[in-house]
Amino acid sequence: MKRQTLKIDSITEIQNGIFAMNLGGDCSEVNAPGQFINIHVDGFYLRRPISIYSYGEDYVTIVFKVVGQGTKALSEMKVGDELDVLLPLGNGFDPEKGGEKPLLVGGGIGVPPMYGLAKDFINRGIVPQVIMGFNSADDVILLHQFKLLGIEPIVTTVDGSMGIKGFVTDAMKDLDYDYVYTCGPEPMLKAIWDVAPDGQFSFEARMACGFGACMGCTCETKYGYKRICKDGPVLYKEEIIW
Repeated sequence: MKRQTLKIDSITEIQNGIFAMNLGGDCSEVNAPGQFINIHVDGFYLRRPISIYSYGEDYVTIVFKVVGQGTKALSEMKVGDELDVLLPLGNGFDPEKGGEKPLLVGGGIGVPPMYGLAKDFINRGIVPQVIMGFNSADDVILLHQFKLLGIEPIVTTVDGSMGIKGFVTDAMKDLDYDYVYTCGPEPMLKAIWDVAPDGQFSFEARMACGFGACMGCTCETKYGYKRICKDGPVLYKEEIIW
C-alpha cells in the first residue's frame, strides 16, 4: 500500500448519479482485480473506499455512486484536481481458481470490479459468462464495455424493464459453470452462496482506516475473525458464515 497523489484525468456521469473517474499517477502496485482505493475528500474525516474498475501502470479508473455528501463532493471535482489516495488496498480475486467455465456476477455498483476480472480472464484466453443485476433499466451500467471485450452479459432487472425479470439467481439456473465470482449487496451474495458450488465473494463494508488497523470492518469466518478491508474484500465460499 502506498499513499499517492493522483490527478483526475476525466470524470463522466455514466448513469443517473453514477460516475466514472480516471485517475493518473503511479498505480504500479495494483495487481489484482477486486482491489480498491481509499480517497481523501477535503472536508471529510474518513476516506471513501471505492473499488477499482480498470487499472494500469499509470492509472486507475473507478466507478462510484453518489450515496452521501462525501461521494457527492467527489463527483463535483474537476479534471486536473488532485486526490490523496491510498492504494492498492485489500486482496482481490484469484482467477487461477476459476477453471475453464467461470461465472462472474455483479449487482448494481458491484458490477465494475467484475469488468476488471473479465479483462483478466480474456487475457488468459478464457471468455467468462457474466450476469449483471439491477433494479431497473435506468440503473444499468457498463453493458457496452463488456460487449467490447467480446462478452454478451445477461442482464436482470427486478422490474423487468431490461433483460430477465427477477434476480441474478434466476439467470444462474440454466447456466453451466464451475465457479462463481461475485460482488454486490449482501442479500445478493447470500442468495448466490446458497446455490453456487464454489466461488469468491467480494463484500462491501463501512470502513474507517481501510488497511486493517482499526478493526472496524471485522467479520467472523470459519477460520477466525477477518477484516474486510485487509483480509478481504474477497472471501471464499467455504469460509463465509451468514
